Amino acid sequence: GRTGHRDEPEPLMSVRIDKWLWAARFFKTRGLAQMAIDSGRVLLGDARIKPAHAVKVGDKLAVTAGERTFEIEVLGLSEVRGPAPVAQALYRESEASIARRAAEAERRRYAREPAATIAGRPTKRDRREIGRVRESFE
Repeated sequence: GRTGHRDEPEPLMSVRIDKWLWAARFFKTRGLAQMAIDSGRVLLGDARIKPAHAVKVGDKLAVTAGERTFEIEVLGLSEVRGPAPVAQALYRESEASIARRAAEAERRRYAREPAATIAGRPTKRDRREIGRVRESFE
């Protein structure tokens, strides 16, 4: 049998990358994590990997989730999705990565809302704008 108490989980030596990315809250579901991995949006070092690849403490990952790319180092392993502060303790983002994301967010703030250029439903911001314009005519 196993030594140690039943209620003490064995310390994880490695976790499937798809599970880890979900536990660390980079993706809402494991399925989304798997799709991102399969399409090369998750790199270990500079190499593409498979969803079943084992991630270990110290691994360096580049994760592109939506518009944002994170360069991170794995600090902890988990297969369970906890609250955000717990999830964030599983990794450390590099200073360069934080700075680059801040710059990208700033650039997007000044870029025109893409929804407005495509004919269709106005965004919430557009609707407020329309409301203000209408009021000024009444």
